[in-house]
Amino acid sequence: MAKSIKKLFSYAIAALMTCLLAVACTPTNNSTTTTPTNSPTTSGNQNPISIGIAVAQTSNVALLGQEQVIGAKIAEAYFNKKGGINGTPIRLVFQDTAGDEQGAINAFNTLISQDKVVGIVGPTLSQQAFSADPIAERAGVPVIAPSNTAKGIPQIGKYIARVSAPVAVVAPNAIDAALKINPQIKKVAVFFAQNDAFSKSETGTFQETVKQKGLELATVQTFQTTDTDFQSQVTNAINIKPDLIIISGLSADGGNLVKQLRELGYKGLIIGGNGLNTSNLLPVCKALCDGIIIAQAYSPEMKNEINTNFRKLYTEQNKKEPPQFTAQAFTGVQVFVEALSTLDKTTKISTLALPQLRTQLNDTLLTGKYITPLGEISFTPEGEIVQKQFFVAQIKMEPDGNSGKFTFIQ
Repeated sequence: MAKSIKKLFSYAIAALMTCLLAVACTPTNNSTTTTPTNSPTTSGNQNPISIGIAVAQTSNVALLGQEQVIGAKIAEAYFNKKGGINGTPIRLVFQDTAGDEQGAINAFNTLISQDKVVGIVGPTLSQQAFSADPIAERAGVPVIAPSNTAKGIPQIGKYIARVSAPVAVVAPNAIDAALKINPQIKKVAVFFAQNDAFSKSETGTFQETVKQKGLELATVQTFQTTDTDFQSQVTNAINIKPDLIIISGLSADGGNLVKQLRELGYKGLIIGGNGLNTSNLLPVCKALCDGIIIAQAYSPEMKNEINTNFRKLYTEQNKKEPPQFTAQAFTGVQVFVEALSTLDKTTKISTLALPQLRTQLNDTLLTGKYITPLGEISFTPEGEIVQKQFFVAQIKMEPDGNSGKFTFIQ
């Protein structure tokens, strides 16, 4: 009898489990369907084409990366309003690289393997690019660097290009501008972040230019991008009484360095490198930012239709002029959109498997010419940007010391 009851009980449990499993496996009205993003689309299919954006949204590099996010999002809305890729919208997929190499590596791997993007705009730092770009190169995924200006970026591989002019081209313009403001400059002190690949590359250009101009390179002081106290380096520099100080670092450390230089009595000209080329620098050194000279690869006053539209969209949203990092991120997206549109007109994207699309997209973008917020640009076969115009700006702070702007001086 006991065995019979036990047997019946076992049957009941089995039946109950079967029912529960059936209920669990039955779709409900709340279920969602995810549209695959690994298949290319054309004007006959409204599934968006995915482009990856791998920039620093967190960490001490976020002051730069946040500007790039804004530029990319403006581009997404702008080009989708104009019809996307011959009628098919684009979809930007954002991954946060944070401020280190591992963050960029993780972001690239996710965009390539999981998000199945056709190409990537990023990362924010050259230091990150030297680690992450080889991953895209091995996978055959085109990368457009929006702000990697260190020597050797395009040489990473055939899938790596940049819309950020190399530091060797841009940086010397700032020293020329400083000499026009003060022709009596003789002694120069240089500061650079020794833990950042771009800063090391940029300071090499600055130091070489100082020597070529016949100026005295009186001292070279190093720091880390994570530093907040620069009293020792500042004191060493001030003691030699320089006429000009040049800083290669990022916005947070660079801003604090400028602040401490001024607080400890330095009154001469200061040149900031490309890492300080952001209005997010202003809240760091506030009134003491006044007068910093920074070479530019972008001017809001560039006279062409797309820059006029970009500038209008940015100022409406942010109530200030667009900075270089935002314009370059916009341009990176633009290059992908226009290259994809060109490719789709000759070889329908829907006929290409993703690996083929990525390869043909890379070949197409390298042969194009683009009218962008940066002016007319193109690429060498190696992926180096060919850009015609450059600028120099000087920061002018308002009397309240809390707001200011980049005033273009040449």
